Amino acid sequence: MLKFALLVLVAISIPITAFAEPMIELSSSQTEIHSLDSVLVVGKITGVSVFKPVTLTVIAPDGEVVYAPKVSFDNDGVFKRLIQPTLPSFKEGVYTVVASHEDTEKTAQIQFTVIGLTESPRGTPVEPTAPGIVTEKPSAITLSTETTVGENKIIVTGSTTSSITDITFTITSPNGNLVSIAQVTPGTNGEFSTEITTGGPMWEENGLYTITANQGLSSEHKQSEQVEINNGLVVPEFGPIAVMVLAIAIISIIAVSSKSRLSIVPRY
Repeated sequence: MLKFALLVLVAISIPITAFAEPMIELSSSQTEIHSLDSVLVVGKITGVSVFKPVTLTVIAPDGEVVYAPKVSFDNDGVFKRLIQPTLPSFKEGVYTVVASHEDTEKTAQIQFTVIGLTESPRGTPVEPTAPGIVTEKPSAITLSTETTVGENKIIVTGSTTSSITDITFTITSPNGNLVSIAQVTPGTNGEFSTEITTGGPMWEENGLYTITANQGLSSEHKQSEQVEINNGLVVPEFGPIAVMVLAIAIISIIAVSSKSRLSIVPRY
């Protein structure tokens, strides 16, 4: 009788667990940001299929859906997403982020307000210059790129004198169109790095693409590098040494060819 009661209890408990009512939550510690800032949203979902992702729909102040990424969640149902600024930046106003899942009609949402442009880094004020006097100051940012020929990855590294303000990267095509935008937070020593992936419709134009790192509105915190792209992939850079080696190789081939032709001329 006891075994029968236990079996009945197990049979009852299984469907209750399997068909638990779905629950979805969404939150963010950021309620007000500047137009070039990013927003980290954190959520939790239960009672749904773990093989299907959560959809985060980002709606602009004018009602336009600007992002709708699919986000996976862990075994505890927790998911995270860093929402980057739209191109060229967030519009001023109230944005709405809605979390949804196809297994439930329930949704969760948060809102954040964009209040304007990013301010200049604190502690680095720009001193006014006297009329008619032009002073050139070295950039407070160093920037370099690492590429591999034929790859679609560009590694950007550098350092800055100010570690309290995020750095925004803008990538422009040879004709000046804005291709992409990214944002990173420098380390305590001012070092930073990011990876840029090329390819796709925005990278169809061939030529030199400009990568610009900008920290705040001060011109001292701005630096650019150029990378040549062809068919969405990195093009090899021919420096002076490479050009010299190539020239020597061509001259050697011509000399050998001329000597070979002279050696077969019949002598009388």
